[in-house]
Amino acid sequence: MQSDISLARVKQFPRLMWILLFGSFITRGSYYMVWPFLAVILYERFGLSATHVGMILSSAALLSVLVSFIGSALSDKIGRQKMMYGAGVLYIISFSLLAEADTVAGFALVITLCSIATSLWRPLVSALIGDIIHESETRELAMQSLYFIVNVGCAVGPIAGVWLGLTGEQSSFYITTVAFAILLLLLWWGFANHEFTAASHQVQNGGEGNVVDSGSDDKTASGMRYTLRVLAKDRLLQSLILANVICMFIFGQMDGSLVQYLSRAEVPKVLELISSMIFANAMIIITCQFLLLKLMAHWSLVKRIQVALVLLVVSQLWMGLNPVTFFWGWIGAVIVMSLAEAVLFPTMNVHIDRIAPRHLRGAYFGASSFYEFGFALAPLGGGIVLDLLNGSWLFLGCAVLTLLVMFLYSKLENLSRPDFATERAGD
Repeated sequence: MQSDISLARVKQFPRLMWILLFGSFITRGSYYMVWPFLAVILYERFGLSATHVGMILSSAALLSVLVSFIGSALSDKIGRQKMMYGAGVLYIISFSLLAEADTVAGFALVITLCSIATSLWRPLVSALIGDIIHESETRELAMQSLYFIVNVGCAVGPIAGVWLGLTGEQSSFYITTVAFAILLLLLWWGFANHEFTAASHQVQNGGEGNVVDSGSDDKTASGMRYTLRVLAKDRLLQSLILANVICMFIFGQMDGSLVQYLSRAEVPKVLELISSMIFANAMIIITCQFLLLKLMAHWSLVKRIQVALVLLVVSQLWMGLNPVTFFWGWIGAVIVMSLAEAVLFPTMNVHIDRIAPRHLRGAYFGASSFYEFGFALAPLGGGIVLDLLNGSWLFLGCAVLTLLVMFLYSKLENLSRPDFATERAGD
């Protein structure tokens, strides 16, 4: 019966949602053919230290987080469509330039542009899903489906890259630009043929009118001063952001620091190991995400997350103690970490969707992009630890940080939130 209900909800997805799913698959697949190997490219081509590589990646990510928040908040004001088209064009330009960069300065500049484009795009897609799907359970399934299909792309991308001989090849970024150009064309067609409600049409195309909050009959303004005042008073959101920044710092070690650790330790067939870990990560999420979420369907969001965090602690301890040349040990640790990710990541988006008032959905998803500070700081923090200590200390430290995240989540339900109707009176 439950599967029949889920299938019925999938059939409720509008055409625009299917475009987002297909587009996410082709863009993420091409992206993961080469992006995870950037640290290897920078090390092998320029002989940069782990700290230097981390500084390049972290600086780009830090700037992109700030731009992402501003852009997402503006999308509530000037329209989701305009922001998505702009981010898409930036995506195409920056990834084309990345395929041709040949100096350290050139890589640093273009990686920053790529990071800005990526960070702008993700919260806009999440906010758009909220705009086009109004039934809460169907919307949650849509967000989980988006995360699922992204990981299908992550699984297919590295393997396709190996088959095509493109793994670690800089020119592979041209494939990403073509994929994104296709997605923009499909989005243009999808937007033109989608029937938006009056409120949703407003946030798609911009405008000053009032939008009814999903949890209130009061009409509210969505000016930037009001937005910032609400975010500044929402203690639950702030604690959630802090907890997830730390979470992202931990997960971010796999994309940068772990790759550097393995490549500098001269592990045999390191590119094959990295590709295998990415594939294992994606396949576990693909095969287990909906099963795990179904088993936990009657649990609160915080309880689901706490279970995921226990798995994350185990994975970090495993990585910290695993012999560097033990191939299957790394795969096993990644599998445990992936089980945690399969529950944690889609639940994060659902959590934001539940606490965000409709008229500030873009701003709240934009604020959630501050999670990316964790990813931003991961290469730099991890690089410093690798240069000063070693990989074991890094992952054991991440296990301790996970315990801190568990503590923060245990306090969420007791934190204060603003009165949205009262706050709008100050504008």
